[in-house]
Amino acid sequence: MSTDRLRVAVVGAGYWGPNLVRNFAASDDWDLVAVCDLDLERARRVTQQLPGIRIESSLDVLLADDDVDAVAIATPARTHHGIALAALRAGKHVLVEKPLADTSERGREMVAVAQENGLVLMCDHTYCYTPAVSKIRELVADGALGEILFIDSVRINLGLIQPDVDVLWDLAPHDLSVFDFVLPGGLQPLGVSAQGADPLGAGKSCVGYLSLPLVGGALAHVHVNWMSPTKIRQMVIGGTERTLVWDDLNLVQRVSVFDRGVDLIDRPESGAERTARTIAYRVGDTWSPALDEKEALRSMVEEFAASIHGGRQPRTDGTAGLRILDVLEAAGRSLRQAGELQPLAASGWRHPAVAVAG
Repeated sequence: MSTDRLRVAVVGAGYWGPNLVRNFAASDDWDLVAVCDLDLERARRVTQQLPGIRIESSLDVLLADDDVDAVAIATPARTHHGIALAALRAGKHVLVEKPLADTSERGREMVAVAQENGLVLMCDHTYCYTPAVSKIRELVADGALGEILFIDSVRINLGLIQPDVDVLWDLAPHDLSVFDFVLPGGLQPLGVSAQGADPLGAGKSCVGYLSLPLVGGALAHVHVNWMSPTKIRQMVIGGTERTLVWDDLNLVQRVSVFDRGVDLIDRPESGAERTARTIAYRVGDTWSPALDEKEALRSMVEEFAASIHGGRQPRTDGTAGLRILDVLEAAGRSLRQAGELQPLAASGWRHPAVAVAG
């Protein structure tokens, strides 16, 4: 495995680009060599504390540079497909801000081209690299919660109404990517039911709800809202053994595990007997696991480098991004059908694993 520093260019110096610039510039794994943006002045502002970083307005010129190993894309979703394909065909590894693309068809082409060229295509599902979510994944994998019964997630605030997407496309990918990351086997719901409302007359849903039935009778649910005067970032994962609460705004105790729940005694098999089960309520201890203090984006850029050096797919690869796109597109169909449960067009889609070039 090579440990040489990799050379990266960030494409897009708007809202998210400066965060990528800062973390790539501070990383021991990367040399930030360029920032590309149509607005050269904006790119200069982003790099004003970083002497020696090249500023470029032409993507073609940037991609023709042999001194660039990888490209990080922080541009609007509708542009991801074109930029990523150009970069991959130029032999560059690619990191893409969420969502992977604006349609699953385009996302699939991006994944296929990366596979064909032996390159890493990674989706920046930032929350999957937080210490809290890493711990949640570990607890679920170790069986600390038991069999998962439900997941309920709330992400609401008084937020910016986006000009090109509704609230589900804007906010729900964060929660869906966490579901996909912590659930064994990834997020593969039996279908998607969506409800949305546009009480402001903005022309798109400003309040949204997703319901995703899972294999075995479990249910995942997401509530997103641009209009709430209070900000809530909370996820509850209930299992047969314990229930976990992740409150991302609680700086002291982000993750809590409750040994509390409902037990069904004797678990009879027949329907008639099942209705007569004895129910017991379990009340036990509550504890909070210790979490590392580390910025999620720092871990994310480290994983990008490690996947390239190791010739492997990253933890949030292109197929993970595709699973989120499949859910979002099914949600759109459900909204048009008054909330009717919609199957995923490519549920469980996988590309065969292949090695990637170091």
